[in-house]
Amino acid sequence: MSGFDYQAVIDALPYLLFTGLKFSLLLTASSAVGGMALGALLAVARLYGSRWVAWPATIYVNLFRSLPLVLVIFLIYFILPYLLQWVMQAERPIVLGAMGSAFVTFILFEAAYFSEIIRAGIGSVGHGQYAAACALGLTHAQALRKVVLPQALRNMLPVLLTQIIVIFQETALVYVLSLPDFLGAATKIAQRDNRLVEMYVVVALVFFVISFTASRGVRVLRARLGA
Repeated sequence: MSGFDYQAVIDALPYLLFTGLKFSLLLTASSAVGGMALGALLAVARLYGSRWVAWPATIYVNLFRSLPLVLVIFLIYFILPYLLQWVMQAERPIVLGAMGSAFVTFILFEAAYFSEIIRAGIGSVGHGQYAAACALGLTHAQALRKVVLPQALRNMLPVLLTQIIVIFQETALVYVLSLPDFLGAATKIAQRDNRLVEMYVVVALVFFVISFTASRGVRVLRARLGA
């Protein structure tokens, strides 16, 4: 490590943290919120929906869980504009741009995984809880919202948080769209200053520290919840 340029790392930190890492964290948060919202709808559709609702939800989940994320990124970026053009009968392809494609891809992709987590969480609550709530006069939606989901959330919270950590690690894949995520920002500086080792070491260390710390936090939470 005698040739390791620490000054290059110090000079690059503002751009890496306030541009690259900020974008990666924003993409992680947006994907988690959007993915959980869509995933919850998919899970409820598969558990309680009619056959005409459950089957499309099942196909959606199985399709996205069967494809690698980097392939979905390319499909959304290159193919979706033409699909939207055909659906909306537009004159030209509806271009989302690299950033829009990244956010749409992550929300759609992660929704499939959140759906399975939420479905398992709901399944972990005894059916008697739902039946008792309905017997007390609650509607189907009220029974889910007030009785089933609060108990399910406690059971699935550690797994949900673990999936968010995975999303943070997966954000590095938007590098293929030349976006200024943490890895992309480091690559730009590395190529400009010819400091590939320094930049990639910093990226690896930051990913490790954040992911390891968050994983330890999830482990403590799991122990407290008795999961």
